[in-house]
Amino acid sequence: MIRAGTMAVLLGAVSSAWAVSAIFVNPGRTDEVFWVAAARAMSVAADQLGIRFDVRYAERDPVQALRLVRDVASQPPAERPDYLLITNDNGTAPEMLKTLDGQGVRVLVVFSGVHGRGRDLTGAPRTRYPFWLGSLEPDAEQAGYLIARALIERGRREAGLRGTDGKLPMLAFGGDRATPTARDRDAGLRRAIAEAGDVRLLQQVYADWRREKAAYQARVLYRRYPLARLVWAANDQMAFGAMQAWRATGGEPGRDAWFGTMNTSAEAFAALRGGEIEALAGGNFLTGALGLVLVYDHAHGYDFAQEGLEQRWPLFVLFDQELAARAERQFSDPGARLDFRAFSRAWHGGEPRAPFDLKRLLY
Repeated sequence: MIRAGTMAVLLGAVSSAWAVSAIFVNPGRTDEVFWVAAARAMSVAADQLGIRFDVRYAERDPVQALRLVRDVASQPPAERPDYLLITNDNGTAPEMLKTLDGQGVRVLVVFSGVHGRGRDLTGAPRTRYPFWLGSLEPDAEQAGYLIARALIERGRREAGLRGTDGKLPMLAFGGDRATPTARDRDAGLRRAIAEAGDVRLLQQVYADWRREKAAYQARVLYRRYPLARLVWAANDQMAFGAMQAWRATGGEPGRDAWFGTMNTSAEAFAALRGGEIEALAGGNFLTGALGLVLVYDHAHGYDFAQEGLEQRWPLFVLFDQELAARAERQFSDPGARLDFRAFSRAWHGGEPRAPFDLKRLLY
């Protein structure tokens, strides 16, 4: 029997012969903290695994994302990557898969899978499109739930927040209506509210993940709902916009209004340390890097099909101050400490994949 360490040496020795290439069509912008961090983590994972990797940004433009996929499909066969990683942001994955049909590129959908009406167009992975290997998503519903529950618990501890109906009023900023992971975050929010029984969601708006749009919307909402003091946001940029608008009213986030959000930007960690953010969840930026682990295993004969074609991993964690400090140190240079090979079956001689646990990874 070959030991895991010996297998790692052997794989390293033949990496040039077994070279794998992959491209990620990144839906975000080149100056967007989350998507830049996701691409950087993927580059680190690719370097560790010996994958030739490239990332191409769509700049939050669904039309551009489709164009990037068509560009890959139009390349000469010898120049196409072995694997293409895409997202279903704004519901673009079905058209991407249609474009790639017959092009000899295997596809993994990461971050946002294909669900609901999109499945009428695609079928399940490896059916209508055999080259579509599957998907890997973070458990975004759980993240939305954790953030909302933490806000509700804070609201219950504060005096004078309840409306005349005896309930805690809350506002919410969603990302968009089409992206599955955005809908999952919203579902987590609504689950927490339903369980609580003493919360009223006054209104949810969609700010397209943008700080500026959220700030504009928040100014309107604060005038419309002057008693609202609990604010849920599906990403940190929208939370910062809502906080900016609250300050403009003379308020102080963390003192007379409480904000919950997700993502692990340096700005978000700083706001958590300073008490301006009440609840912060994160870790999902690692999804793409872990997707490359599945790609690597597939290329080396360890198909993840037996584990499930559509996987949802518990990548989110709710940060306290200690965990946030450790995560900020580690996430600032993921290549220094995060070893993505720990989750590869091929790297460990086919042994069962270690369950992902962000806390264990950080400690």
